[in-house]
Amino acid sequence: MNSSVDRSEPGSYLRVSIPRQLLEWVEEGEVVRAWLVSTATNGPGEQRGSECTPRGWHRIRARIGDGTPLNTVFRGRRPTGEIYGDELEARHPGRDWILTRILWLGGLESGFNRYGDVDTTWRYVYIHGSPDQGVTGTPASHGCIRMKSPDMIDLFDRVAVGMRVLIEP
Repeated sequence: MNSSVDRSEPGSYLRVSIPRQLLEWVEEGEVVRAWLVSTATNGPGEQRGSECTPRGWHRIRARIGDGTPLNTVFRGRRPTGEIYGDELEARHPGRDWILTRILWLGGLESGFNRYGDVDTTWRYVYIHGSPDQGVTGTPASHGCIRMKSPDMIDLFDRVAVGMRVLIEP
């Protein structure tokens, strides 16, 4: 990892534990809230095309979907006009559902999770809503951090662009 990045823990940040499949809100070193997540089936890693969840320090570079209905379907970071449900699932089995809200991550560690073939932003890695069956506390994603849609709204309403996110292997 790039040693020029400030690794001190800021007063308030998000911490994703890949082994525990948890996203935690940390304030002044104390966990004040936690949500179940699902990270990548392929485990941790930064390489473009790996479908792994990137490690290290990140920041929220964009908040997408504010005010959209619960279970709004996104493709290319834009609402499709669809609302996820059983019928839509049946018509598109195996689709990687991105629902409700998106927090687009940007790496902060040059050469590790930022720039070149390891750039989290250009790998389009998000924290995003997912159908409940996509968030089981076991790795199941294609690199993103999946949350149940109601949990995603809860988190989304609390965070701002620029908030730091630490993803731990």
